[in-house]
Amino acid sequence: MKIFKRIFLVLGTLFIIVFLFFGFKFGGTLYKKYQFEKGLSNTAFDTSFSEADYKEAKNLENGDILSKKQFEISEIPPIWERVSKDDKLLKEFDYLKEVNFYQIVYKSDSLLINGFIAEPKKKGKFPVIIVNRGGNKEEGVSSQSKGFYPLLQFSNLVKEGYVLVASCYRENDEFGGKDINDVLYLTQTVKKIEKADTNRIGMIGWSRGGMMTYLALKYSKDIKTAIVGNGPSDLFPLIEERPEMESRVCAKLIPNYEENKTSELKKRSVYYWPEELDKNASLLILYGTRDEQVNPNQAKKIAQKLSNIDYDFQLKEFDTDHSFSDKKQELQKLMTKWFDDRL
Repeated sequence: MKIFKRIFLVLGTLFIIVFLFFGFKFGGTLYKKYQFEKGLSNTAFDTSFSEADYKEAKNLENGDILSKKQFEISEIPPIWERVSKDDKLLKEFDYLKEVNFYQIVYKSDSLLINGFIAEPKKKGKFPVIIVNRGGNKEEGVSSQSKGFYPLLQFSNLVKEGYVLVASCYRENDEFGGKDINDVLYLTQTVKKIEKADTNRIGMIGWSRGGMMTYLALKYSKDIKTAIVGNGPSDLFPLIEERPEMESRVCAKLIPNYEENKTSELKKRSVYYWPEELDKNASLLILYGTRDEQVNPNQAKKIAQKLSNIDYDFQLKEFDTDHSFSDKKQELQKLMTKWFDDRL
C-alpha cells in the first residue's frame, strides 16, 4: 500500500507541476493579449460604426471610402514600442518619417470594412500594392492590428515609391468566401486615392493572405503582378497535417462546411483551378523550407501546375521559417525588384 501511495503522490505532484506550468503559460498569453488590446484602446484602431455611418453608406458604391483619417504610429503604443527606443524611431525604421498612414472605412457589399493606407509624403503618382494579411477570426481592435502589421512590415516599399493598401476583412470571416470581396473592391478604393496610379496595381499575400491573393487573381483582371509568401494552395493536405485548422478555422468559418466540405475546400484551393488565374498577370511564389505552418510542398505543388499551363511565374525557396524572420532584408530587396520590374 505504501508503494501505491508513493506512486499516487509522485503522479499527483507531477500533475500539479504540469498544470501550473501550462496554466501560467496560457494565463501569460491571455494577459499579454489583454495588455496589447488595452494599448490599442482610444487609438485610430478603436473604431465603431454608428447608425449614421450605415445610412451614409447606402449611397456609396462598393469600394467607396466612407471615412479617411490620418494617424501617427507614435499614437499607437503597442506598435510604437516595436519601432522605437527612447521615443525615437530605430535606425532601420527611420524611413517611416517619410510615410503617411491613414485608417479608412470603405464599403464592401452591404458592409463597412476597416482598412489602411500607407503612402509617400512626397507629391506624385505611385503604383499600388494591395497587402493581404494572414490569420483569421479577428474582431475589433485585434482585427485592426492584424490588418496594419503586414502594411507596416512591407512599408519599406513606400520608401521605394509605392502606395500600400490593406483590408482588415469583414468580421464575419468566411476564410476565403464572400470576404474575398473585401480585397477585390480595394481595386475600386484606390481610385479614390489621389497619389495612386490605378493602372499599376500589384498584390502581396502571406499565409492565409496568399490564399486570398490566388482568389483575387482568379476574379480580378486589375492586378498586374502578385507575390505569395508561404500561402496554402491545397487545403486538403493542410487540414490533414494540422487538424486544428479544420476544427478551429474551416469548420467554424466556412458556411455549410460539413455539408459541402469537398466543394468548399476546392473553391479555396488554387491547385484545382490554376487555369482560371488571370493569364495577363504574373506571380512570384516564395516559401521557407522550415515553415511549420504551411508545408513547403504547397508551393511546389502549385508551381508544377503553373508550369504545366505555361503561366508566368517564379518559385523561390529560402532556408527560413513561416515569417521569413531571419530573411527580412533579403525579402525586402527581392520584393522591391519584383515590383520594379513588373509594375
